[in-house]
Amino acid sequence: MLRAGIVGLPNVGKSTLFNAVTRTRKAEAANYPFCTIDPNVGIVTVPDARLAPLAKIAGTSVIIPTAIEFVDIAGLVKGASQGEGLGNKFLSHIREVDAIIQVVRCFEDDNIHHVAGAIDPSRDIGIVTTELVIADLEAIQRRLEKIEKDAKRGDKAAIAETEVLRKLEPHLNEGKPALTLKLTPEERAIAQGFFLLTDKPTIFAANVRENELSDAGQNPHVSKVREYARTHHSCETVVISAQIESDLVDLSPDEAAEFLREFGVSESGVGSLIRSSYHLLGLRTFFTSGEKEVRAWTIHAGDTAPKAAGTVHSDFERGFIKAETVAYADLVQCGSIAAARETGLYRMEGREYVVEDGDVLFFKFNV
Repeated sequence: MLRAGIVGLPNVGKSTLFNAVTRTRKAEAANYPFCTIDPNVGIVTVPDARLAPLAKIAGTSVIIPTAIEFVDIAGLVKGASQGEGLGNKFLSHIREVDAIIQVVRCFEDDNIHHVAGAIDPSRDIGIVTTELVIADLEAIQRRLEKIEKDAKRGDKAAIAETEVLRKLEPHLNEGKPALTLKLTPEERAIAQGFFLLTDKPTIFAANVRENELSDAGQNPHVSKVREYARTHHSCETVVISAQIESDLVDLSPDEAAEFLREFGVSESGVGSLIRSSYHLLGLRTFFTSGEKEVRAWTIHAGDTAPKAAGTVHSDFERGFIKAETVAYADLVQCGSIAAARETGLYRMEGREYVVEDGDVLFFKFNV
């Protein structure tokens, strides 16, 4: 299961958001720095409106969604790369996740302490990014020192690594994340082996007050986050109100919908954040459907049918013969597998078939 780490400065709403996303009270949320020391971990199901229609067609009440692991990581402060605050521990925890959700405070409240004394989203993002960049630069310099002799001896792998490292170093020195450096597919594969902190996919979560959620587009702090995310990270921003999301944890779906309407919004920001995280990681969903259950499965974009079969069971991949396939939209339009067969929309695919998001699959195998 892939992991998304929730990061940011102290007191920006990370732990409150984690509790909301995971629908728990596992993470302490308090008005002082370093409330979180050891990371909290929670398994989160990915909202998918396609499961209910598939269950209706299959005649089952058992629905099993796919999931992501979220990690609430201790707050970072300026100087973390040099060990300030909980810096070293913070950085080691980030290194273990697959994607980063950086929470940025976009609301004014004199009663909630801000480590820098005032709200400035651009500065706050810059602090976090700078510390990650510094840590990456140190890692790159250590790597260069380690392989320098091998490269001089003509070792092809060492030479290839050195060339990528030499491209990354000036890019990072300009304060830019490694992920934004243009590399060839071959160079990108080499760079991934360095496990750089700024090479991880990132989403920004702009945290606003409860009464600002419905017109967040008018919030100048949110505008700054969106602009910074686009310009410096080439990534998206999701607007959330961590406090509203926290209040929804103990409510039923109907009560939650009514509560959100009171604030002028129709959907929880957490659902959008979870879906965005899922796609940020390059993940896609396929379904298996039958009388016993309808289930969502996670694969990477570009995975072939045998690889998808292996997520269900290793024997399915090892003995793969073919995959009976129908697109979700086609199946719903037809209303049944039988009708999809009659119209030619239910088809057989072989080993080279690249699974599309939303495919409903039935695997044939022989071991």
